[in-house]
Amino acid sequence: MSRQQQRDAVRAALAAAPKERGTVEQERAGFELFGTARPLASGVIGDDVTLGGRRAVRLRGDDQSRTVVLYLHGGGYVVGSHRTGARLASALVARTGGTGYSLDYRLAPEHPYPGAVEDALAAYREVLVTTAASDIVVAGDSAGGGLTVALLVAAREAGLPQPAAAAVFSPWADLTLTGESLRTRAGADPLFDVPALRWYADHYAPTAAAARAASPIFADLSGLAPLLVQVGGDELLLDDAVRLAARAAADDVEVTLEVGPGLPHVYQINFGALDDADEALDRAGTFLSRRLHAAVAA
Repeated sequence: MSRQQQRDAVRAALAAAPKERGTVEQERAGFELFGTARPLASGVIGDDVTLGGRRAVRLRGDDQSRTVVLYLHGGGYVVGSHRTGARLASALVARTGGTGYSLDYRLAPEHPYPGAVEDALAAYREVLVTTAASDIVVAGDSAGGGLTVALLVAAREAGLPQPAAAAVFSPWADLTLTGESLRTRAGADPLFDVPALRWYADHYAPTAAAARAASPIFADLSGLAPLLVQVGGDELLLDDAVRLAARAAADDVEVTLEVGPGLPHVYQINFGALDDADEALDRAGTFLSRRLHAAVAA
């Protein structure tokens, strides 16, 4: 199958997904089925543990180095779990070695902002008890991508050391929904429309003040760990990623932005079936591994 045929197949599958929102319970059940339908990366196994008082999937491959990957799943802060995040987390563990944790942080509307940030910070604190910050990397997709950056900010504010690096895939970084790509990519994004994003935002950050506070593009990012941002060129959240990278650069953070032309939201989840996904994860693994080694050497 050619690269374009692979992209077309992924796009067709996304376009076929129901667009009307159900109840929170229905959305969670559907996302759980979707997120757990495909296997973990080859050579990686998972088992259930607790981390920071929350459930997590622990992921381990053949390389039992000191590296720890803390992974934060997507799902608009309303759906998703440690199990739905495990697949992408396992792909990173396969590339960085060590141990990964896909965290089951609390969801909205039962636990609105800052519940997810509090849980991510508690998990990071626990990892720091047994692992040097220089051996830790953090990653996440979509809402989990925005949460990854929010965690780095929260860790800095709490006086905790930064991890060696972080990688985010299609980060949702602006819950106020002001990105220009919400308009310019409206006909290109096969997965989302603005009402869908609004549905998620209203559950997690129901006031204007909360939406702004939950949006990393409005935060002071100075002092954060090196950051890799990957985003698809066809998604509504393109500008979230671009503006997040620009804000990080303006705050003197080492940041790398990669835009995949013609690719959709969190295309990396299609590794094994989409060459673009495998290549992006290879680059993410290299980015994280280099910073881990650099941090250890320092």
